[in-house]
Amino acid sequence: MSAPHALAADAGAAILRSGGNAIEAGIAVASTLSVVYPHMNGLGGDAFWLISDGDARTVRGLAAAGPAGRYYSAALFRDRGLREIPFRGGLSAVTVPGAVAGWGAAFGFSRDQWQGRKSWSGLLESAYCHAATGFPLSPNQSHTLARFGDTLCHQPGFAAQYTPTGKHLLPGQLWTQRALAQTLGIIAENGAEAFYRGRLAWQMAKGLKAAGSLLTEADLHSFRPRWVEPLRTTFGAGEAINMPPPTQGVASLMILALLHRVGLHSADHLGAELIHNTVEITKLAFKYRDRLVADPDFGDLDIAALLTPDFLDHCAKGIQRHSAMRPPPIGLAKGDTVWFGVVDGQGRMVSVIQSLYHEFGTGVVAGNTGVLWNNRGCAFSLEPGHINMLEPGKRPFHTLNPALYAEEGRVQLAYGSMGGDGQPQTQAALLMRAKHYGLSLAESVSSPRWLYGRTWGEASAGLRLEQRYSRTIFEDLQRWGHQVSWVPGYSDFMGHAGMVARDPEGGFAGAADPRSDGGVAVP
Repeated sequence: MSAPHALAADAGAAILRSGGNAIEAGIAVASTLSVVYPHMNGLGGDAFWLISDGDARTVRGLAAAGPAGRYYSAALFRDRGLREIPFRGGLSAVTVPGAVAGWGAAFGFSRDQWQGRKSWSGLLESAYCHAATGFPLSPNQSHTLARFGDTLCHQPGFAAQYTPTGKHLLPGQLWTQRALAQTLGIIAENGAEAFYRGRLAWQMAKGLKAAGSLLTEADLHSFRPRWVEPLRTTFGAGEAINMPPPTQGVASLMILALLHRVGLHSADHLGAELIHNTVEITKLAFKYRDRLVADPDFGDLDIAALLTPDFLDHCAKGIQRHSAMRPPPIGLAKGDTVWFGVVDGQGRMVSVIQSLYHEFGTGVVAGNTGVLWNNRGCAFSLEPGHINMLEPGKRPFHTLNPALYAEEGRVQLAYGSMGGDGQPQTQAALLMRAKHYGLSLAESVSSPRWLYGRTWGEASAGLRLEQRYSRTIFEDLQRWGHQVSWVPGYSDFMGHAGMVARDPEGGFAGAADPRSDGGVAVP
């Protein structure tokens, strides 16, 4: 298995070694990541799962992402003179977290469909122990805390939980989260539903209200995760599988399908021509994503039309060799996220993403529960008539999209990455390097990457290259019309990716990103 924190990978491997299946190990990884990587994900965030028993035809999607509370609307913010939803603070706690309910739904599926026999409490034991007794702080969390801590320290509960000594914690320093441990203990004893109803839900709702949120106990009570049918497209000799709306999974699949048509002629996976083609394809995919991807409950979305051969052939004609098109107006789709993947001894596989959205989410800890709340609601628009306009009960647009790849009817590979707009681009790099260029999983993940998009304070999108690319490639891309800049050689800006695979002979392979604190664990 692969996870962006080694302790989480170890937790999942321990479940597999003791006879657990891929879902059970995935719950152990997911819950442990919520403790040891809290700047990226947590109990107060969302999750999306792809679950496979090995047969490509039976892959299931699990959308564990909550809607806006019943008292939230675009008019509420506009009446307060706001043009966008705040990124931080109580009022930015707009949506119900879905991650814990997702663990519960996956656990039920494991017991009912895969005859899983691990106890619920046993799967959360690693998470509980790391919260209660502490763990060495990772370099990535320490760096992120140093970057954002001063901004967030005034948010309710943040300083007490994340800077308990009054100073930023250093890498390797032992850190405990006793309030979070108590919450995990309640969930371990009473099931995932204890997060959404009962005393714990009351405590969280009370804490959120005190911080200025409009979410209520009733909003928590009414949430249920959803089983959904994944989207698919042909790539190489097989098919790529991803999540439907409200995620951007269709953009990931469009990029792969268009690469299959126009982008893989270069013999060099590090070449400028391949980067150019992929960036131009990304511009097209994002244009349609931003127009059409939203909560399908609030509109008639013909997303399948974006993956038809005729439409993709038409799009492919718009890609010009060595000439960059004008960047389309794209939103700011930043996100800090965790992806992990697990494959078990029977070839069953999960590909999972969890997130709080921005680093440390809203910055608000919900009362005395240790639960840091997500700020996914700031992905909503306040513009009247916008496809993602905030409405009560509506789910926001999600960058989160875990991926699988299948050949000859069997799922072979789980892969994914954190990184907002970077997720579809990194997924394309990972899959084409592994399946078209024949690189190992480790080479596919660690090779230099690019990223097209816009970040904070920028008026237009640009193209970033890790400095392990040559100056010649940089200059070629500039000459072809791209706005190019460098980032460091192994940059967090490129996201934390991972891959796991099971080959036809029964062997395992996995890779974690050297840009993360991750690890690969073999049962």
